[in-house]
Amino acid sequence: MLKLSHICKKLGNFALTDININIPAGEYFVLLGRSGSGKTQLLELIAGLNEADSGEIWLDNENITRKKIQDRNIGLVFQDYAIFPNMTVFGNIAYSLHCRNLSRKAIGGKVKIIAEELNISHLLNRFTMNLSGGELQRVALARTLITSPKLLLLDEPLASIDASLKDDIKRTLRQLNRKGLTIVHVTHDYGEAVSLATRVGVIHNGHIIQEGTPDIVFKKPVNKFVARYAGIKNFFRVKFFNENGKWKARCDGNLVFSLAKDNYPEEGLMILRNDAIKIQNGEPYKGNDNHFKGIIKEILPSETGMEVMVDAGEMFYIDISLDDFKKLNISDMSEVWISFPAEAGVVLGGNV
Repeated sequence: MLKLSHICKKLGNFALTDININIPAGEYFVLLGRSGSGKTQLLELIAGLNEADSGEIWLDNENITRKKIQDRNIGLVFQDYAIFPNMTVFGNIAYSLHCRNLSRKAIGGKVKIIAEELNISHLLNRFTMNLSGGELQRVALARTLITSPKLLLLDEPLASIDASLKDDIKRTLRQLNRKGLTIVHVTHDYGEAVSLATRVGVIHNGHIIQEGTPDIVFKKPVNKFVARYAGIKNFFRVKFFNENGKWKARCDGNLVFSLAKDNYPEEGLMILRNDAIKIQNGEPYKGNDNHFKGIIKEILPSETGMEVMVDAGEMFYIDISLDDFKKLNISDMSEVWISFPAEAGVVLGGNV
């Protein structure tokens, strides 16, 4: 549906370099990156607000690389919404229809339908200066969707919305996508990618460094940058060796991990997801692949419950639920056992 082929664009000292993306019709694609990574600049190239130095952009098998923005049939919702404060909600939504020679009745009918779909019918006669962030986002969506775009582009759509309203907007975006609308959503927020995306692309310094389903990207990151984006804090510089047909990894501090069968380099960087490690008060079953005794160094609240730092010869960061934390009855300097399966260890391909 949308294809970016070898897109390059120099912007001052920054450049988007050799961007290649294929987004099938009906997909919800989230482009994830930090501020300054190039995600908004890429969105502007797709929309037609800027022009690539080289490469091609295709939409439904049509080359739109040099087409004007008004001829691309792409909807773009800006981060700041770009709502007209001197117009009512109705006026904002209807604005793009006035140049299409539609009758007042036809415009009113279209506005009514889209307002009902986005649950803002009760706002149509209000001016926009007193609307909440969530209401403004819905107005911006309605104004864009009323033109029936082939593709919807969202620039940090949840960045200015209160946390209490984000779930409502996410629900609206999922519903639009389920109805067949193709969406490209750029954000810096890992949680948005996990909760919304069919597929994720991670962009860093103008390059797409990994692409795939959220499950694959965040469980098998290609490098340290992506792993950190997924909230992973357990990184171990290791040397790999085979002992009696079983693969092992020795850390700099001499702790030895058992690994799943695979082909390993001589040395590399191994990661463990924070939630892959279990904590127990007593020694785990000896058949477990990896189990070590350690001392709790720090306990901090986290989004999912509690983060526990355990020194077991190496420092381990472990996420556990509040229920499990209460059952364990642990505190700083408690002696505990940690364990994780051999297949939990992932070897990264780079150190970015």
